[in-house]
Amino acid sequence: MPKILITGCSSGFGLAIAQKFVNAGWDVVATMRTPRHDILPPSDSLEILPLDVTSPESIAIAVETAGTIDALINNAGVGMLNVLEGSQMSKIRELFETNVFGAMAMTKAVLPQMRVRRSGVIVNVSSSVTLAPLPALSIYSASKAALNAFTESLAIEAALFGVRAKLVLPGSAPTTGFGKNAVSRMGMEIPEPYEVFVHDYLTKLRSSTDVTTAEDVAEAVWLSVTEIDAPMKIPAGADAEILFRKQARANA
Repeated sequence: MPKILITGCSSGFGLAIAQKFVNAGWDVVATMRTPRHDILPPSDSLEILPLDVTSPESIAIAVETAGTIDALINNAGVGMLNVLEGSQMSKIRELFETNVFGAMAMTKAVLPQMRVRRSGVIVNVSSSVTLAPLPALSIYSASKAALNAFTESLAIEAALFGVRAKLVLPGSAPTTGFGKNAVSRMGMEIPEPYEVFVHDYLTKLRSSTDVTTAEDVAEAVWLSVTEIDAPMKIPAGADAEILFRKQARANA
């Protein structure tokens, strides 16, 4: 069976993606910074490995241990919900290290073997925030926009050797804990002049019924990997699909 390596599998999207491919009979290498063996049902086709995408040594060990990789899913990511004035430069750099440079480093580590075999697919999990400007997400949006541009150019380079590169664009996923994790890791000290605006915006955001589930993202990744003629960009979730259609109409 083909083998897939997925980053950021400890919860949310990555966990759902891993389960989707295990259920489909793939050999799955589920990676996370701190391995947990209680979050996925035991399976002969599942291997859980430690991986910090910001560490060259960790990447090298994980890729060597995994062996032949037919599909790479760069899902590991960090969120940041804050206006620019409230964002520390150290945290901004930390976010880009994971969301952009981590995906690039993983791709750079896996691409050579795919190029030699002239087959493989790389799916980068981006975000629907790249489809429309949203307040309090300028830093996060910038990181995902960089990931988009990288993937679009990579797709042309990789295609020379029969390798595909794709983007999945999830919408807001309040049930995955992504927002809570972002606040706990990156902090959220909103400057006083912005407090009312951000509070009102978050209230509106949380009241939306058009949201994304982890299963939506897993399905979009599945299509990106298994459908040879899948679109370059696939929105995941009701809210992402709405934004995707609006952008398509605007660009028509």
